[in-house]
Formats: sequence, C-alpha cells, structure tokens
Amino acid sequence: MEKRIRIRSLVVGVLFTLLWFGVTLKLYFVQVVHGAELRAKAEDLWSREVVLEPQRGHIVDRNGHVLAQDGKAYTVAVNPRLIHEYGQEELVVHTLAPLLGMDTPEGLEKLRSRVTAKNREGKLLAQAEIRNEGWKIDRQTAERIKEAKEKLGLQGIYLIEGKKRYYPAGQLASSVIGYVDKDDTARSGLELFFDDLLRGREGRIVYEKDALGYELPEGRASVTLPEDGKHLVLTIDRNIQLFIEEALEAMYEEYRPAAATVIAADPNTLEILGMASLPTFDPNVYWQYADRPDFAMNRAVSSQFEPGSTFKIVTLAGAVEEGLFDPDATYMSGRINVAGTVMGDHNNRQGWGEITYLEGLKRSSNVAFIKLGYEMLGAEKLRSYIEKFGFGQPTGIELPGEIKGKIDFRYPAEVANATFGQGVTVTAIQQIAAISVVANGGNLMKPLLVKQVLDPATGEVLESYEPQVVRRVISEQTAREVRDYLEQVVSDQHIGTGRRVYLDGYRVAAKTGTAQKVVNGKYAQDRYVVSIIGFAPADDPKIALLVVIDDPDIGGDYRRGGDVSAPVFRDIMLKSLRYLGVEREGAAFKESGKVGIAQARSVSAVTMPDLVGKSVAEAIGALGRYGIAVETFGAGTRVTAQYPAPGEEAAIGQNAYVLAGDAKNADFPDVTGRAMRDVLGICSLFSADCSFAGEGYADGQIVTRTGDGLRVQVTFSPYRPAMEDGGGEAVGSADDGPAEPESGGEGRKPDATAAG
Repeated sequence: MEKRIRIRSLVVGVLFTLLWFGVTLKLYFVQVVHGAELRAKAEDLWSREVVLEPQRGHIVDRNGHVLAQDGKAYTVAVNPRLIHEYGQEELVVHTLAPLLGMDTPEGLEKLRSRVTAKNREGKLLAQAEIRNEGWKIDRQTAERIKEAKEKLGLQGIYLIEGKKRYYPAGQLASSVIGYVDKDDTARSGLELFFDDLLRGREGRIVYEKDALGYELPEGRASVTLPEDGKHLVLTIDRNIQLFIEEALEAMYEEYRPAAATVIAADPNTLEILGMASLPTFDPNVYWQYADRPDFAMNRAVSSQFEPGSTFKIVTLAGAVEEGLFDPDATYMSGRINVAGTVMGDHNNRQGWGEITYLEGLKRSSNVAFIKLGYEMLGAEKLRSYIEKFGFGQPTGIELPGEIKGKIDFRYPAEVANATFGQGVTVTAIQQIAAISVVANGGNLMKPLLVKQVLDPATGEVLESYEPQVVRRVISEQTAREVRDYLEQVVSDQHIGTGRRVYLDGYRVAAKTGTAQKVVNGKYAQDRYVVSIIGFAPADDPKIALLVVIDDPDIGGDYRRGGDVSAPVFRDIMLKSLRYLGVEREGAAFKESGKVGIAQARSVSAVTMPDLVGKSVAEAIGALGRYGIAVETFGAGTRVTAQYPAPGEEAAIGQNAYVLAGDAKNADFPDVTGRAMRDVLGICSLFSADCSFAGEGYADGQIVTRTGDGLRVQVTFSPYRPAMEDGGGEAVGSADDGPAEPESGGEGRKPDATAAG
C-alpha cells in the first residue's frame, strides 16, 4: 500500500514538475522570444494611428507667380444602400453624369455600377467612391453637385474633402513643371526631380483607444507634426514663357509640325527664362492625354536631333580660336571630295563660285565648313571643340530624363558631316548652352532652372543656386569675333541666311539650320528639322534663343523652313527684349506730348498716356513699341475709355485695354481664361458692377444689363480653362538647306531620331 502511494506521489510529482516546466517554458517564449511581437499586436488592438498629410511645396516663377500649388479637392462617394431605399438609382446616375463628365454610354454604365455596388455577399455597400471622374474634383464642381443634391432631394451622395495639386497657369511651362497624379505621385518634370524636397514629411498622431475606437481620456498619446514641403523659386519668367507658347501655338495652327521646342535663357548665367515643348498638355487634366504615352515628355532634354547648320557655330569658333579662319581668304564653293565621298552645298552643289569664307558663312556653305573643320582643324581638334562646347554629354540640368546625344567619328565622311551638323545628334539644352558660350565671352555654363529653395512657413531662403562655370571653351577675343560674324549673318540683307530674323533697332546674332529628318535609319528627302539659334543684343547679349521645329508641313521644300521658324524667333525675341527693357538703338525714350515714357535702359514700366480721343491705331502705336499689347473692345474708331488710367504705371509686357465707342452699346466680352487682374481691368473699362467668386482664372460669367448699367458675376477656378492665342509675322523663306547626299566612300547614315 505504501509502495503504491509512493508511486502515485512520484507520478503526481513528475506531472506537476512537467507542468511547471511547460508553463515556465511557455512563459519564456511568450515574454522573451515572442514578447516584442505580441506586445506590438496588443498595442495595435488598443492604439490607433492617424496620418497627418503635409502640404506639398509651391513652385513659383522668378517673380513669385504660382505655377504649382496644393489646394482643396473633393471626392464624390455614394451610399448604394440608402439610394436603393429611396429608389433614386437612375436619378442619381443621370444627375451626376453631366456634372462629372460621364454622360456617355460608357460613363453612365460605370457610374451606374458604383451607385449599385455590392459586396462579396451580394449586399449593397454603405459607401462607394466614384473614380476617376469623381475623384478629387475642384470646388466649383463640388458646389454644383451640392446644389443639385439639395434641389432634387437626393440621398446618399457625399463629398469627402481632401487635397489636390493645382497648376494655376494650365499648360504654361507644363513640360518643365511636370505633374503629380491623383495618388500624390510625382510623374514628370521638376515635380519628379525635386519630389523629396517638395513632398515634405508625414506627421502622425498615435493614441490609446477603447473597444469602440474612441480615445481614452487617461491614455497615452504621441504627436509628430507634419513637415510641409519646401517652395521652389524658378529661373523661369512667366511672361517670357507666355511669349514662347503664344508664338508656338500660332505656328502650330498653320504648319502642324510633329513637335517643336523653344528655349530662352540669360546667356551670362544660363538661367532658363522660358522652355516649352509641343505637343503640350494641361497637368490639371493629365488623364485626358492617355492616348499619348509621351505627353509629359520634355523635348528640350529628352529628344535628340541632327542640328544642321546651327552646329556650324562650333566649327567656326574652333577655327577662329586656332587662328585658321581668315574671313577674306577664298575657296571654291559647290562641291568637295572627302575620301571618295562627294559632298556639296545646299543649292544642288552648284555653289557660288570662288567666294570668301565670310561669304561662305553668310550663305551657310557646307563646303566652307568642311574645309575649316575637316581639312584645317582635323578630326581630333574638331571633336575636342565639340566636346568642350558640351555635346555628347549631359548638361546636368535639374530635369529627369536628360540624354547626351551622339558623336560618330569612325569614318572620314562622318567627320566631314559633323562640321556642318549632320550625323551628330544633340539636345536643345546642349545647343542653348553652346550658343551662350559665344554670347557670354567663352564660358560653358551649367543650365539653371531653380534659383532658390524657400521655407514654407517663414519664406526664408534655405538654399540658393548660383551660376556655375563648367569650363572656359574659347577666349573672350574669339567670342567677340564669332559674335561679329554671326551678326553679319543677320544684318546682311542681301545674302545672309539669318536676314529674316533682323529686328529694326536691335543687333541680332543668329544662325539658321535645316536638317534632313532621319526616318527608319535613312534620311527622308522631303521631311526636315528646321531651327534658328541666336542672341541679342549682339554687343551686349541679354537673351539667347533657340527654336527647333520638327517636320513642319512645308510641302517637302526645305527653302520654306524660314517661313516656319523665323516668325517664331522674331516674335519671341522682340517681345522679350521689350519686356526686359532693352532699348532700341536710335530709339528716343523721351517725353513726347502727353505720352510719358521711361528713360532708363533697364525700363520695367511706363507711365500710361491719355489715349481718350485718339484713334485706335494711334493708341496701339503709342504703346506697342514699348512692349505693351493693346486689346480693343467696341465698334467705334476713337478711344472712349482706357485701362490702366492715364498717369498710372504699366509694366512692360502687360496688356492694356481700350474701349472704342459707347460702353452702353458695347457687348461685355467673354473673359474666360483671364486672370482676375485682367478681369478687373475690363470691368473698370466698361464701368461694370462686377462680383467675383473663387480665385485663379475666370471659368464662367453671367452678364445682366440693368437701368444702372452692367452687372457681371464672374466665377474663377485655380487653373486656366484655355490659353490665349498668339500670333507671329511670316517673313520670307529659308536659303539655308540640308547637305546634298554624299556618294561613294565609307560613310554611313546615322540611326539618330529627330526631335520629338
């Protein structure tokens, strides 16, 4: 019996020991091995985290005009369960559809699927968002939905407030700025390149909660405030950018090119004053361009093309620097044999007989540059100058997707081709950097797009970007000589190929170019890339300008290239020089009667003259020469009212408004797309009682004529509905053409693609 008891006791003891050991082991694993994991899971059950979104930084032009900013947006959501209870499915669908731009068969079906959305169990949802058309809509659309909901007594429609990236200037500089999508993901341009800086840092609130999710009064809480993104101040000048895009739009309407690129820069600092690409896009509605995979592409940095004769500037500069260019020396133009390959001038290899090298430059003779670059400089030195000018390597501009172009020097024909810009590929940003070398006295500069980074709270400058010299390329003396030669290309109105960009009162230095477009690895005989590059004033350059137009509709006649490119160059250059306050040579900035004109060389504003009583033509002439555009309203012939008023200051480059005839009989104009400042001016002109709602650019108006006069209600949205049209003057046709195709030898066709 005792033995049995002892055995039982032993068994019980062992069992208790094992149990104790198991519990201890379990506790060890729970507390030590898996402790951290289990604590985290527990904390997750009784704690809650709320993310605090930062404001994305603004992007502004050099004068502080906002080009990109965050603003309020709204997402449309519906309650299918509640809508069904009220039997309003079709009413909700047909009410929302036109307001959200979904009034197509496909759109209606998509909207209907959200209004009747069910879960996996087949039960109607309590909430379903309307995407994409109802996702992050603007305030005006949200207000219209709210009004319709109240008017019709609709149930189950909600507006969820959030934020969205707005681009107040619409498509202006869109290829430079880029865009942020509705998921707050930066997709292109400066938005992408500076995303980390612009985005900021998220904040968080973490607090303890009860079973229902409410914060515990005595619970622990921690708060990390969000850090808003920094503001970017660009080198871009909104007015010069507008000049560029207006000129491009006018050209596009007539010639319908495949693509086009324009860059304007201060050649002394290489600050980019304006940069545009066609086709363009409006980043506010980026989803509308889904059929164009490259819609946001910035062709100034991401497209390569054969430059043609604009590249001759490099060969010329190298020959001058080496003491090889004698403007009075002569050669036989027409054709030349390069290692068995016959090359010739652009006029069917006829040439102009025995001419001087200076005349060869003015006529853009390919033979002259083959002799200078291939025979005199030689392959090694020619390539050295091409690389010194920055070709074949990225510039380092603050934009994504920059490519470096290509230089092929394997065969003698390729070396000879390169002397006049064939067989090499370049980017537009490389070209503007290269021409600035000549304009600024010989230094290659790094392009600048961003001037400053600002603290969003204080406006304090956190970082400044200063002009940066990459290297000296040519001497100041060489730069002066090349400037003088290029000015003669424009000023010689008899044979100069650049004569079509001559501007009365301004000294312009420029070079034209026409290159055969490469299609499927071969040169097309009737498709061209036409371009002009230059700067002004030639003796004291303030602005460098490049215009590249890819495959314009010129009927296969290269001689018409100047019809396309010259008006664009002239229009932009003239407006920009006036805007920058560059005085015409021989122009008298003096007091003339009642017209007060600023007298300083760097004039930025003029005193408005009294235009009332003058003819419309006199008013336009009085202000036009100072860079102030005059917009006329009314059907009369004499000015009856003006804005700005006499004696007020008007900035160079801004618009002035005049009324011709009686305001009572004149129709108040459509102000859609105009900024509030301009709308105020027009209201003042018509003595109209105007009221405004919203901010940004006008997107709607209601005009009422009463016994007391005009009453106008104008609504504004953060982005411009439509850009204004611009114009340019057609001036003749091009003399500068592509090289005649070579024959024989070992040369090969390049596989580069044209711009765009």
